[in-house]
Amino acid sequence: MTTPLPGPDCTTMTEVRAGVDALDRELVALLARRFAYMDAAARIKPERGHVRDEARKAQVIANARAAAEALGLPGAVIADLWEQLVEASIAYELASFDRR
Repeated sequence: MTTPLPGPDCTTMTEVRAGVDALDRELVALLARRFAYMDAAARIKPERGHVRDEARKAQVIANARAAAEALGLPGAVIADLWEQLVEASIAYELASFDRR
């Protein structure tokens, strides 16, 4: 498998799609790493009620927004994505907690 071109170097949609597909595989691998931390949190937290932490959720989303804006990305869009990611992570952690 060849390394995809950086976005600015792409001149065809085939190159763009190859780059997006490769990046999506990397993102899924990173999400697997993130969800492994949710498994750890479920193992460490003493009570199911400790899974949802609204203050921490707000902090994570604010951190993502700030990092996005520092890179010139739309903060509101990234905050919306992170809202979904954090909620999915909480649901995953609750399920992991219930399996223990």
